[in-house]
Amino acid sequence: MNETTEPQITLQAPAIVFPGASARHENAYRTAHDLLSRRAPREALAVLEPALEEEPTNRGLRSLRAWAYLMRAQLQKAHDELRGLVDEDPSDAWTRHALGRALERQARYDDALPHLRLAAAMTGDPEHEYDVLRVERMAGKVTPGA
Repeated sequence: MNETTEPQITLQAPAIVFPGASARHENAYRTAHDLLSRRAPREALAVLEPALEEEPTNRGLRSLRAWAYLMRAQLQKAHDELRGLVDEDPSDAWTRHALGRALERQARYDDALPHLRLAAAMTGDPEHEYDVLRVERMAGKVTPGA
């Protein structure tokens, strides 16, 4: 008996941005967060930019913009945004960790380590601790198996 299996096809609907979704920063935040969670950073940036023109100091919107930059591998833009956010609020663990990851992705391991270590200490998150170990190895601070 010769059975053929149907190939698994997964279709994802394109991101839809409704008119007025960025009219208020609360709506822009929700819409952009949803788009980013569905891995649509270009569309999220299209929603965030008009809202940030109206409210350029909004930390939530700026954090989402940094996330979108990270997803698009626009690492210098992500670094610049995250550096500003960390300077404004050094106790923000997510921002500090994201800054460390942006620096890591630019192969700036020694610059990334202080941010990753502090974020790991602030949160106690095992994934953050794993990130520290990975970057320490990449920087040559720890030898594998030691």
